[in-house]
Amino acid sequence: MDFSLTDEQQQLRDEVRRFAENEIIPVAGEYDEEEKYPYEIMDKAAEMGLLGAHFPLDYGGVGYSQMEMALVTEELFAADPGIGLCVTSAGFGAEAIMEYGTEDQKERFLPPITNGETVMGAAISEPDTGSDVSSVSTRAEKDGDEWVLNGNKMWITNGSVGDYFVVMCQTDPDAEDRYSGFSQIVVESDRDGFEADKITGKMGIRASDTAELILDDVRVPEENLIGTRGMGFLQLMQFFDETRTQVAAQGVGIAKGAAERALEYAQEREQFGRAISDFQAIQHKLADMHTQTEAARQLTYKSAWSVDNEPDSLTGLASMAKEFSSRVAVHVADEAVQTHGGAGFVNDHDVERFYRDAKITQIYEGTTEIQKNIIARELLGKGF
Repeated sequence: MDFSLTDEQQQLRDEVRRFAENEIIPVAGEYDEEEKYPYEIMDKAAEMGLLGAHFPLDYGGVGYSQMEMALVTEELFAADPGIGLCVTSAGFGAEAIMEYGTEDQKERFLPPITNGETVMGAAISEPDTGSDVSSVSTRAEKDGDEWVLNGNKMWITNGSVGDYFVVMCQTDPDAEDRYSGFSQIVVESDRDGFEADKITGKMGIRASDTAELILDDVRVPEENLIGTRGMGFLQLMQFFDETRTQVAAQGVGIAKGAAERALEYAQEREQFGRAISDFQAIQHKLADMHTQTEAARQLTYKSAWSVDNEPDSLTGLASMAKEFSSRVAVHVADEAVQTHGGAGFVNDHDVERFYRDAKITQIYEGTTEIQKNIIARELLGKGF
């Protein structure tokens, strides 16, 4: 196993870091405070090839590996988690199309994302359905050569700015077991009966758009069905190892950004006639923050390497990376605020925003509790 970085990967990391420093950091506070989507930055990200960068070259992407996407995610989230999520989520749901979609679906839906013309989303969660995906109640019924969808989706990233969504829905409610009978269908937001209600007042990642989707007799053509009817749940499960690895990279980025800002502040802030970095209590905080960040990074890189090289033995590792990195993100952001003292409690300093942003990594793509269940299941079952 070797997940050390190649020269090309190091160059990619440096280029994304420069982009983040020049384009994201100067305006991150503004987008967070106003809870607005960063369209201008998304255009620049498209020019950089950062939107849908893991898409195949034939469909406008760069063909980045999961390791390379982890590097991109880490650097963007170290600059600002909210805007970082906007950039990395432009193609949410596209994995299903890349793996199971028709050639027509790939050509219709993928290239416009990479060039910045459109934004995509994955519509899974519902007001009463979060961790238990098999409880999805949104229905899609066949009517001639169309699907008619009815239901509500909740907490949908890109919900009010997205142009189309991969919607998890029931297509065969009388299926024999609870995991069959679900399908994934692409729904365009300009269809009659589609409504998006933006959710405001979020604790963090405020630049990233989140909305409730309402589907009221929304009609889409039958060719919008992804893959085989009734296999949507099993399709979705195939990608959690990848998406959870990328959330782990988000956690590493948040921890990195918070730890770096704490180190810089500790060397500038003076108390009792000297920099607070001279005090052992602060030194121990800095040592702990950077050590835990590096530990999370190595676990995440191993998970990303495994996605690319050993995907059949990954599930427990991906959950470990996601659970640990998200926990480190919350802890390091907390300690960064503590290092700043009262100054860290107001939005004059980035650590206040990082503290709020970090928590979501313990919730989406499977909560901390769900990750521990998975890890335990792997330990008590087939192991790693």
